[in-house]
Amino acid sequence: MSTDDRNFRSKYFEKVGCRSVEERKSLEILLKEKPLNRSKLKQFCLSYSVPAVYRNLLWNILLDVAPVHPDCQLFVMTQRREVFEDLHSALKVMNIINEQTPIPTVLYAMWLLENKQLRLCVNINNRCNFVIITEALQHTFQNEIDLYWITKGFYKCALEVSRDFVQLKDLSYKLLEKENQTIYKYLDENNLLDSLPLEQWYGTCFAGIFSNQSLIRIWDKICGGSRKIVIFVFVTLFNWIWRTSKLSNASQLSEILTIIDNLKENQESADQIVNCGIELWQKKTPSFEF
Repeated sequence: MSTDDRNFRSKYFEKVGCRSVEERKSLEILLKEKPLNRSKLKQFCLSYSVPAVYRNLLWNILLDVAPVHPDCQLFVMTQRREVFEDLHSALKVMNIINEQTPIPTVLYAMWLLENKQLRLCVNINNRCNFVIITEALQHTFQNEIDLYWITKGFYKCALEVSRDFVQLKDLSYKLLEKENQTIYKYLDENNLLDSLPLEQWYGTCFAGIFSNQSLIRIWDKICGGSRKIVIFVFVTLFNWIWRTSKLSNASQLSEILTIIDNLKENQESADQIVNCGIELWQKKTPSFEF
């Protein structure tokens, strides 16, 4: 079966709310291997849509929360739970958190304590990237222990994106100019390119920009190893704004940000942007110069 046929089939199943039976069976076979092959599981994430029922297990493996040896998983996850409880208890004893403290703030304080970065001068109520990412993941992983360890793992991926920001920004502008010179010229002439909060968007992997239902599909690819997918999402986002005839009327940064902010309430448009972003990433990655 050709790649085009597979992509068409996958898009059809997703559109009607179903998953490809073949792809799901392929994942189930991979999850039965002993030990689990992390490279194959990453490739699955890059090639197919991740079934929601397997996302918790898959992310735990890919983010190195759970070991690849199934016989060790119970022991390791028990240790993870004990670390979580120790950190949580310590913060309560120090009166840093209480029952009213929001979960993302609690987990951020735990992360600071575990990484020896908790200081009296640190404001745990700061809406930093860790908290923003936690807020997004909170809708997918309801168990607080899973949420903490998965957020830690994914935050490491986001830090890798942040460390490569200068290169990613240059590549983003390069691809935008190549894909739609009109948009690039418009943003450049209006001095909007360098005003965009691109570093914030990339540092949080677009958390807070798209609905969580759409966002998680981008993050599946990031867990699979494709940090640079953010470039293609950025380009697709501005293609969408231009196609809806909104960008040409937005000469101020605040107007563009308002358009983007409204995406969180527009599931259909968010899905469309994410679908097109993933398609552009699949199409361009082999030939795009990194």
